[in-house]
Amino acid sequence: MATNADETSSPTPTLPTTSTGADDNSAMAELRAARHQWEAVVVAKSEARFPPRLQRFTTLSDLEIPALVTPAEMPVAYMTDLGLPGEYPYTRGIQPTMYRGRLWTMRQFAGFGTPEQTNERFKFLLEQGQTGLSTAFDFPTLMGYDSDSPRSLGEVGMCGVAVDTLRDMDVLFADIPLDKVTTSMTINGPAIVLMCFYVALADERGIPRNKLGGTIQNDCLKEFIAQHAWIVGPRPAMRIVTDMIEFAAKELPKWHPVSISGYHIREAGSTAAQELAFTLADGIAYVQAAVERGLDVDQFAPRLSFFFDVHIDFFEEIAKFRAARRIWARVMRERFGAKLPESMKLKTHAQTAGVSLTAQQPYNNVARVALQALAAVLGGTQSLHTNSLDETYALPTEDAVTIALRTQQIVAHESGVANTVDPLGGSYYVEWLTNKLESEALEYIRKIDEQGGMVASVEKGYPQREIAASAYKFQRQLERNEKIMVGLNEFVTDDQTRIPTLRIDEAVQAQQVQALRAVKDARDAARVASALASVAVAARGTDNLCPSIIEAARAMCTEQEICDVLRAELGTYTDPAEF
Repeated sequence: MATNADETSSPTPTLPTTSTGADDNSAMAELRAARHQWEAVVVAKSEARFPPRLQRFTTLSDLEIPALVTPAEMPVAYMTDLGLPGEYPYTRGIQPTMYRGRLWTMRQFAGFGTPEQTNERFKFLLEQGQTGLSTAFDFPTLMGYDSDSPRSLGEVGMCGVAVDTLRDMDVLFADIPLDKVTTSMTINGPAIVLMCFYVALADERGIPRNKLGGTIQNDCLKEFIAQHAWIVGPRPAMRIVTDMIEFAAKELPKWHPVSISGYHIREAGSTAAQELAFTLADGIAYVQAAVERGLDVDQFAPRLSFFFDVHIDFFEEIAKFRAARRIWARVMRERFGAKLPESMKLKTHAQTAGVSLTAQQPYNNVARVALQALAAVLGGTQSLHTNSLDETYALPTEDAVTIALRTQQIVAHESGVANTVDPLGGSYYVEWLTNKLESEALEYIRKIDEQGGMVASVEKGYPQREIAASAYKFQRQLERNEKIMVGLNEFVTDDQTRIPTLRIDEAVQAQQVQALRAVKDARDAARVASALASVAVAARGTDNLCPSIIEAARAMCTEQEICDVLRAELGTYTDPAEF
């Protein structure tokens, strides 16, 4: 489990200080004097004619923005604070040539209805130039329930694809080469089951495990903080995550067993600094748990990945990515003693902000997503999903998802921003904002360490309360028109634009239940019982859960049957009320 900073090799790193020589001090003093004169005369004269249009200029997260940043306010120790691209502390990017060598992975989220329907969407997206698969599961699957459960009524296939057994996984990836396409799976509480289904499928197809590439989200702490889709409590959930990290380190060298996710934290209403801090604190907790398991940090850290939201404040988002890389690099080297450069590199997927999209004037969402995609690329992401314009109404249509994918392709091939590394590096404002977000995030991490680490902090409700307060503050700012969302609280029209939407036929549930019943009728009941008993033994003890769950998948045990064993052996959890 996560521990206090005092219990690790060193505390969370602090911001560096910059020393300057006599000549630099003289130049800075001259610049400060010139700026003071400029503000007193030139700016004052301009503001007399054109008063400031806002009382306060702030980022979306309400950080005060200076009118101007100069080297006097933003001295930079270049090699300490920025470094060269591909070198510690990776502020300017984790690869030396970034997108000059290889573009980011374009990975559109897809999943709805039956495995057959989602398989068709996967193939469509690959034909359109998508370079990686990203799987959305329906709510029953996310919660560890089968399609024939009474709890699943009305939800099967509605917000993602239904996967109950290894049969469904086989259909979902029919005709898709698992050793050539990387696959991302967005699932958390039952993540171990879905990963084991995927491994079992590869085994059945004769694909070596060391050829499987992809990511499973598997961020249990984020669930307790923001999204609330779990099957067991925080501490047993940490055990499951650690089992997956250990198994992947030994068996799946190309697989990312955790995607440490700030996206849902931000969507729940956090500020950029809170998203940054709570996400990295979650990462620290996972690393600490794996180290306590006895794993060498350099054995597993290179396969950890991150997932950040890309909100609408252009520069704040760029600065957030840059600060994230710098903090993580220093934490891994100074706190955990990582030696391999790959262990210190923060590799991240990004997704444009769903919460920024509006049902009002939905075509405005195309512009929002384009700006957010551009910010993600300028921030240095390795993978990107762009939301579709219709996602405030329903899952995206083929036309809408094609526009979203084309947005990425236009940024990549027409804008020119991928032709040089970190083009905004050295901008006084961007560097100032990077430092500001870093400073605020480190203060949050310090408080979490004082509480005993992220698991203890979640149990106390600390990040949950902080996010709720930020969400409430932003909503009040919208209501007072202190923040503007075009078409929502300003520039409103009476026009009720109607756009095509994807509708999921409710017959999907009957189809999926029928397929599940056929699997249950054909399987070996004795083998099922034996496999589930083995999962229970592993759950009660200390054996890694993955091998027994892979065998359960081969026996055609269902997701719910396996999750019910975990719930029975490890306990269930109810979120405490917070006021």
